[in-house]
Amino acid sequence: MSNYYRYRFTSPEKIYATVKEELKSYFDSGSVDDMMFPTYLDKCLRKLGKGTYSIAGTVLIIEDFEARLPDNFYSVREAWMCSPLEGFSYQSASSFYSQAASSCTIQVAPMTINGHSCTNPQCVDGCDTCMPEVVQAVYKTNNTVAISFVRQFLLKPGTICAKDNCEMGYMQNWQTYSQNTRVREFTPYSADYDSFDIRDNKFVTNFRQGIVNLVFYATDYDESGNQMIPDNYRIMEYIEAFIKYKVFETLSNQITDETFNQIREKLVYYKTLADEAYVLALTEMRSQTAWDKQRRIKNTLNRFNMYELPTRSYRSGWRRNR
Repeated sequence: MSNYYRYRFTSPEKIYATVKEELKSYFDSGSVDDMMFPTYLDKCLRKLGKGTYSIAGTVLIIEDFEARLPDNFYSVREAWMCSPLEGFSYQSASSFYSQAASSCTIQVAPMTINGHSCTNPQCVDGCDTCMPEVVQAVYKTNNTVAISFVRQFLLKPGTICAKDNCEMGYMQNWQTYSQNTRVREFTPYSADYDSFDIRDNKFVTNFRQGIVNLVFYATDYDESGNQMIPDNYRIMEYIEAFIKYKVFETLSNQITDETFNQIREKLVYYKTLADEAYVLALTEMRSQTAWDKQRRIKNTLNRFNMYELPTRSYRSGWRRNR
């Protein structure tokens, strides 16, 4: 399993507000607006690469060679073939608090009700004066996981449905494409038996039924519908500089009070800032974290362990890798 760094994500609203405030005169006059800001943001994230998208995981149940992908799916990072583990069910570590009772719940507040609908001891049946003091019960819910899975091997990307306009003949000729056949020529249009493909928002495989643990790049949005961005200074600076550059590119194609040379000078200036910010953001994304450096140091130290003599007396505490 690969290792990766998880960014904290935030809303781009503060970047939009900064751009509109610093270029206030252009927005107040109506020369430009913020309608294209989400498009510019999407261009920035796509240019920086998949590292700017959040990483999520889910379990896909393969039925008839395919399974539906999540709604926020962007791209596959890892796809693991899994097998179920037989064992006892266990309780989930997370809890859900609500004001409605359901199965697997316990009441945590108030501790006792004693058959009364409020906490006022002066209240009698039919009393309406105590209604503002009614305490709503709070219930704690713990789910139970009935089955678990273990990762077996990574699936490889293939071209299962790249022929005949992405139409497969699995269902019409299922005996030929059964799981008992492990010969390469019976895995249609794919590299191997353990291949997968993405088609029509579906995860397509060469095996009829199974369980796949999918780790994927996801697109997350805030309450206003804006795509979330990594909470990283260099990345946010590049997005801001790129949006400013695109604003002046729009102004250069319109008639304004400024001359064309004035707009062009600002356009060149902000384009230079955007290019420099892009280099810094890309360098920041590719730089090693503390954990990456630690793993590389260990790999360097263990690189030649296989050539160590089994009877050596130095480097105490090391073990030969066989």
